[in-house]
Amino acid sequence: MNTFFSEMVYLCLAVTAVLGGLVLCKLKKSSGQVGRKVICLVGFLGGLCLLSLSLFWSSILFSLSCFLMYIYLSCQELLPVDQKAVLITGSDSGFGHALSKYLDKLGFTVFAGVQNEKGSGAEELRRTCSKRLSVLHLDVTNPQQIKDAYSKVVEKVQNRGLWAVVNNAGILGLPTDGELIPMTDYKNCMAVNFFGAVEVTKSFLPLLRKSKGRLVNVSSMAGSVPMVKLAAYGSSKAALCMFSAVMRQELSEWGIKVSVIQPGGFKTNIVGTNEMWDKLEKDILDHLTPDVLEDYGQDYILMQRNFFSLVNKYGHTDLTPVLLNIQHAISAKRPFTFYTPGSGACLLIYFVSFSPTIIFDYFSKKFNFFVTSMPRALRMPNWKNKAM
Repeated sequence: MNTFFSEMVYLCLAVTAVLGGLVLCKLKKSSGQVGRKVICLVGFLGGLCLLSLSLFWSSILFSLSCFLMYIYLSCQELLPVDQKAVLITGSDSGFGHALSKYLDKLGFTVFAGVQNEKGSGAEELRRTCSKRLSVLHLDVTNPQQIKDAYSKVVEKVQNRGLWAVVNNAGILGLPTDGELIPMTDYKNCMAVNFFGAVEVTKSFLPLLRKSKGRLVNVSSMAGSVPMVKLAAYGSSKAALCMFSAVMRQELSEWGIKVSVIQPGGFKTNIVGTNEMWDKLEKDILDHLTPDVLEDYGQDYILMQRNFFSLVNKYGHTDLTPVLLNIQHAISAKRPFTFYTPGSGACLLIYFVSFSPTIIFDYFSKKFNFFVTSMPRALRMPNWKNKAM
């Protein structure tokens, strides 16, 4: 009996070793971000089994885990490029610009939508990329430009259809208290970040249906995590997340897969220029009522641009995690619904989703690096007594 038991243990260990090796081989072919998450999950399951069960049952369960992971990762293999056509909005700079270059190098036929077709970003794409890449004049808030871009894409892809649309175009505005943000900024964020993505999606869906392709919407961690100073931006990105969730269910009947990218803190040109900040500050000051200006103070409002220096200080300059995740969403046999590139992004989203509100609010105030000053009225020692 002991001999039989020993043989079973050795057999289970051998099966575990083989399946574990197969999982690792699959991981090498997977996206780096995907691979790390799967390694963590397999390691967690293995540790749990070894701590709580006997060697025999630990081996059985861990072998089963490896087998299921192997089957799962088999569906994560990337499809061949075969010059698949991809439309990317917001390619002037940032994620869209880097993604256009990256996919072009991989062999995709890239349509890079830019707001300024004579700008430095567009000229660099024309100069450095292959002839497969086409630069399109595409302001996502301009319906006529969307129609013109559609015609140009149809002319080039003809019967092949369009494999993927990446809605990446976005604006941030001046981060400040939600009460201070002018309504024009709220409307501009919604116009670009949400309505623009919706209109581009609706326009190009006939081509995606033909190819049974992919819709990839670049949202933000701020679309799921309430972040101070980002009421306009975060609301527009949250709307994009909900739109994506609904479209994912509806478009699955047509064979189209929908993914959402929610990056953490990366350094891109979305923060804008000094000239843009000056204009945004002027708009805020021009639209404030006297009592609001009195409570907040002009010095507090002018200090809000410190947010940009903090973003530049803490933001990641390496965009590779975002590019790999978008590539996976475009190319995997069964892409994920959500991707969270960037250190801590996934953890923070889970924390917001599952922790009580009072706990999240406490830690948000405790560790918020973006709150560096207080409104004038709150700095007054007798303010609370007056309020009561």
